[in-house]
Amino acid sequence: MPTPTRALLVVAGPPLLLAAAGLAHPAELTDATARSWQLLHTLLLPVFPLLALGPWLVTRGERPALRWTVAGLGYAYAAFYTALDVLAGIGAGALHRAGAHEQTAVMFTQGNGLSAYGVGAYLAATLVAAGTAVRRAGAAALPGAVLVVAAAWSFLGSHIYWPVGGLTVLAMAAGWAWLVIALHRQRTAGAAAADPGAPLPR
Repeated sequence: MPTPTRALLVVAGPPLLLAAAGLAHPAELTDATARSWQLLHTLLLPVFPLLALGPWLVTRGERPALRWTVAGLGYAYAAFYTALDVLAGIGAGALHRAGAHEQTAVMFTQGNGLSAYGVGAYLAATLVAAGTAVRRAGAAALPGAVLVVAAAWSFLGSHIYWPVGGLTVLAMAAGWAWLVIALHRQRTAGAAAADPGAPLPR
């Protein structure tokens, strides 16, 4: 696992950025919000897939079958959740700006339907990663595991709308950061016990 500072930026940075962006997310798509709706989802298009880095990083040192399972679930999340941003975000915003208000409902239906597969995959990846962290670090990892699982469950229907969506991605950031720290401490303690004279890993 990378050094704690770098790992913390990797797992906590994307959800924190999404929480901040959620403050600017319009509550609904209207003539007045169509432009900002389209622009925000365009800007966030490369950010949402980065949430998959949390479970991937936590399981990075595990056996290949587990790592590839989490990586595959993360890929599924990134692919299907992107459909939500493209269809219900960028596409619906563009249609609304063009005056095709009736067609936006179709875009929302398609985007929400596809994103359900993505957030389901994210929840599965999170469950595997959280269980792995608890197995490796014990009770020290439990608070982080509870946070990330609860956040992944909430993410099934919250997107990043405040307050629920914003708090959801903040919980993700806190939970993955907790797990990274717990695993680093477990690894450091294990290295010190194996060779008391060796320099501690960073």
